[in-house]
Amino acid sequence: MLNLFLKGGPVMWPIAAGSVIGFTIVLVKLWAFRQMRINVFEFVQDIFKELKANKTDKALELSNKYKHNPLAAVFKIGIERRGLPSARLEKILEQAGNNQIQKLEKFTGALVSIIGIEPLLGFLGTITGLIRAFMSWENAGANITVNALAGGIYEAMITTAAGLIVAIPLYLCHNYFISRIKFIANDLTNHCIQLLEVIAEMKEPPSK
Repeated sequence: MLNLFLKGGPVMWPIAAGSVIGFTIVLVKLWAFRQMRINVFEFVQDIFKELKANKTDKALELSNKYKHNPLAAVFKIGIERRGLPSARLEKILEQAGNNQIQKLEKFTGALVSIIGIEPLLGFLGTITGLIRAFMSWENAGANITVNALAGGIYEAMITTAAGLIVAIPLYLCHNYFISRIKFIANDLTNHCIQLLEVIAEMKEPPSK
């Protein structure tokens, strides 16, 4: 592997650096998604059950228990500010949800850049490799041999392959992250509407 890397020429170094950064981002994002894993249905039902029983302390305790989950974080804000007017509380929950989505999207822009740059670096290596090969051909003239061309051809092929090998799995990981973020955003919207309805019921005076 080291021999192939060296045969790829100087363009292999930025390709390798991009791969390290890209796969580090993937590991960070996977760990973040793992930390926020909860049974959403059970969590929401438990929160609503406590709120309907006016046990807000218990509801806040449940939210704190799953503080790494975006839904739990937004629910905590909603429960803490339940006394605000409904329109104001809705705005606050919307902003809190947007903040959580922004956190989830952290580093995805960098990942997209790396996915785009890696194949371009590979193509750059292809061009520089072919230039080397043709320069060797020009210098050798009629005495050109396969060995003289091999260095440039190796550089051309290896860098192209390396760029694609890095970009393809990163692209798949990026699509997975985006789909998860969209799913979480949809969950936030739906369950926050339900939370507002439950809080509104808490504010209503009991019927005589």
